Amino acid sequence: MKHIAVVGLGKVGSLVATLLNDIFTVTGIDQKAPADVPFKVVTGNITDKNFLEDVLSKQDGVVSCLPYNLNLPVAETAFKTGIHYFDLTEDVPTTSAIRKMAETSKGVMAPQCGLAPGFIGIVGADLCHRFTKLRDVELRVGALPRYPNGLMAYSFTWSPAGVINEYINDAEVIHNGTRKMVPSLDGVEYINIEGQEFEAFSTSGGLGTLCETLEGKVDTLNYKTIRYPGHAKLMRFLLYELILKDKRELTEQILTEAKPPVREDVVYVYAVVEGWKGQELARDEFYQAYHPITIHGKEWRAISWTTAASVAAVVEMVANKELPQKGFIKQEEIPFEKFLKTKNGFLYTNKQ
Repeated sequence: MKHIAVVGLGKVGSLVATLLNDIFTVTGIDQKAPADVPFKVVTGNITDKNFLEDVLSKQDGVVSCLPYNLNLPVAETAFKTGIHYFDLTEDVPTTSAIRKMAETSKGVMAPQCGLAPGFIGIVGADLCHRFTKLRDVELRVGALPRYPNGLMAYSFTWSPAGVINEYINDAEVIHNGTRKMVPSLDGVEYINIEGQEFEAFSTSGGLGTLCETLEGKVDTLNYKTIRYPGHAKLMRFLLYELILKDKRELTEQILTEAKPPVREDVVYVYAVVEGWKGQELARDEFYQAYHPITIHGKEWRAISWTTAASVAAVVEMVANKELPQKGFIKQEEIPFEKFLKTKNGFLYTNKQ
C-alpha cells in the first residue's frame, strides 16, 4: 500500500492526510482545496460516483473523513475498486452496511477508526486481555474546552452533526449480562478527574462492535461521553422538550453558531475493567489527558490529532501487514502495543 486518498479535508481530514503524507503518497479529495497543505489535492463533487471512482481507481486505499451520512458512497466505491477502506464514523447503520460489503471485499473494510469508536476500543480490549474472567468494562471519553464558560460548558471542536447523531440515537450496552439498547443522554454519572468534577452519560456508537465481541463474557459493558456538569440536562431540553431532534440541520446551525471551536481543548480517555486474574478479583485502569500539539510547525487541537492519529496508525498497521489484508477489522482486534509503535500511534504516548 503506497497510494492513499483522503476524502474530506476539514479539520481532521487535513491532518489525516498530512500525517499519512509522511509515509505514503497522499491525494486529498474535496470540493475545495485547503490552503498550504503538503499533499496533492483533487477537487470535485464527492457525491459524483464517476468522479470518485476515477480518483480511487488509482489508489491502494482511502480514508473517509466526511460527516457520518456521507461515508457510505465512498465505502461502496472502495469496495467496487477493490481498495482498502477506513473511516471515522460512529454511525451504527453505516457500519452495518460496510460490514456487509466486507464479507466479499478484496481489501480491508475498517470503519470506526477514530477516537470513540476506535482508540478507546483498542485500549479497552488491551485491559480485558489481562484478565482470565471479566465482570465490568466501562469506557469513557470526553473532548472538551479546557476553559469552559456558559451553562453548556462546551464548544464544537468535533463535527456538530456527529455529536447530535450520538446524542439522539440509542446506545448499545451489556447490562446484567444482557445485550440491549438504552437511550442516549441517560445514565448520568459523576466523575472526578484530578479534582475536577465531570458528568458522563450514554451516547451511541462509542463501543463499535465491542458488545458483540464480549456478549456472554461480561456482566456490564458501557460507553459514556464525558462533559462538564449540567450538559446532558441542557441537551435533553434542547432536543426533546423543544423537539429539535426532528430538525437536525437547524440544531446543527444553532449549536455551531453558539459554540464555535476553541483553540485550547483537552481530550480525556478513561477505561476501567474489573474481573478475575486467576482467583483474585482485580481492577485495572487507563487514564490520559491529551492536549494540543504542534505537527509540522502547526498547532492542532487535541480532538483533531487524537482522531487523526488513530486512523493513520491503523492505516500504517495494514500497510505493514500487522493486520488482516481483507475483510472487516474490529477495533478491539488491534493490538495496543503494536498500535503505539507506529509513527502515528506513538503520539498517544505523550512523548512526542
